[in-house]
Amino acid sequence: MEYGFTTAAYVVAAVLFILSLGGLSGQESAKRAVWYGIVGMALAVVATLIGPGAGLWWLSAILIVAGGIIGWIVAKRVQMTEMPQLVAAMHSLVGLAAVFIGFNTEIEMARISEMLATADANALNALAGFAKKVFEKSPAELAILRVETFLGVFIGAVTFTGSVIAYGKLAGKVDGKAKKLPGGHVLNAAAALGSLVLLVMYLNGAGTWALIAMTLLAFFIGYHLIMGIGGADMPVVVSMLNSYSGWAAAAIGFSLSNDLLIVVGALVGSSGAILSYIMCKAMNRSFISVILGGFGGTTGPAMEVTGEQIAIDAEGVAAALNDADSVIIVPGYGMAVAQAQQSVSELTRKLRAKGKNVRFAIHPVAGRLPGHMNVLLAEAKVPYDIVLEMDEINEDFPDTDVVIVIGSNDIVNPAAQEDPNSPIAGMPVLEVWKAKQVFVSKRGQGTGYSGIENPLFYKENTRMFYGDAKKSVDQLLPMLD
Repeated sequence: MEYGFTTAAYVVAAVLFILSLGGLSGQESAKRAVWYGIVGMALAVVATLIGPGAGLWWLSAILIVAGGIIGWIVAKRVQMTEMPQLVAAMHSLVGLAAVFIGFNTEIEMARISEMLATADANALNALAGFAKKVFEKSPAELAILRVETFLGVFIGAVTFTGSVIAYGKLAGKVDGKAKKLPGGHVLNAAAALGSLVLLVMYLNGAGTWALIAMTLLAFFIGYHLIMGIGGADMPVVVSMLNSYSGWAAAAIGFSLSNDLLIVVGALVGSSGAILSYIMCKAMNRSFISVILGGFGGTTGPAMEVTGEQIAIDAEGVAAALNDADSVIIVPGYGMAVAQAQQSVSELTRKLRAKGKNVRFAIHPVAGRLPGHMNVLLAEAKVPYDIVLEMDEINEDFPDTDVVIVIGSNDIVNPAAQEDPNSPIAGMPVLEVWKAKQVFVSKRGQGTGYSGIENPLFYKENTRMFYGDAKKSVDQLLPMLD
């Protein structure tokens, strides 16, 4: 009966997770999709707690309450600008959990092996839960379990340190530039080869020390891979680490014989990999180069930028908006930092009330997290139907009167098309410079998070609207007729 209920609950939870992932692909269905995920996870937790092998209720209750309180506090305190690093931090916890579970599996296998060697019948008969499952496995099944454990720990360890470094880069605690130790990819390859050798030794009875040695190598691989990736490419890294965490969960699911963990891990792993591929296409990166790390470097001297940045005040921008018939707003991470989404939404409402055609252009890697800008605009109640992806709106810039760029750099950088030596050469970008007038809202003349100079700021039809994005937009609101 217990197995039947748990299996049925897992099936329902898996269906809810699939519906959740499917719903998250559209803004209109995203809220409902989140609830699917919440209900599915709640059902999975309850089924696990009352299912076969459940025990230590007091400890489970303490951990659930503690985790819930911490999650609530974090959710209340974290700003939208900090969501990318929060996601990276959550990925690190998934990886660390996989490492702990893998070592627990190894401890159980070693303990049972010792019982068999000493013929301790009483101890063997007292086995329950996961330990009993391990005891009942055949030699071939134990060998498979060791492979699953090894892979789970390896992927989890890579995910853990990689996510910690990603968090550091996104939070500004680690230098966002790509950095590798002398030897570069050779070190990563040597560590991966060493892990493979340790796998063979582990399967041939080398013992726990081989698992520990591999874990240390995997920690290094995760650290060195992500350190070798530049800050401009961090959105891809976040989705890639999401995929890694899913595969780590799936591998541990096999070790624990937990069907739901296998299904959910596969869903997260595959969806993260697909998203990484989409992001790579959006940045003109090779998927393999992302996996290996260390992309985003230059191939030669960058093109020299000539001219000067010409500033404009709020009156000038407001006059252009009053005269314009069509307006496209391009949001970036700077909008999130300034928390200007509500002001931008009010600006949009005012312009549309005057009969102007206002739309938003969203690049796939705008912000520092996939979908970052979409979430901000949805939070500010910007209508979904005027928020368009790059491919849907890029051809409309030549017929647009005014483009307002708020806190973006790389995604509107013409160097991607004009400079073959640029770190973002070949990357598809929003061709805002083709509009009649372009206003760029920036705090100052810096190059932004990636450190790449932007020739857009020096073009004849571009004016720099300096200042905090929220304050700048708020200045415009009373000036609109």
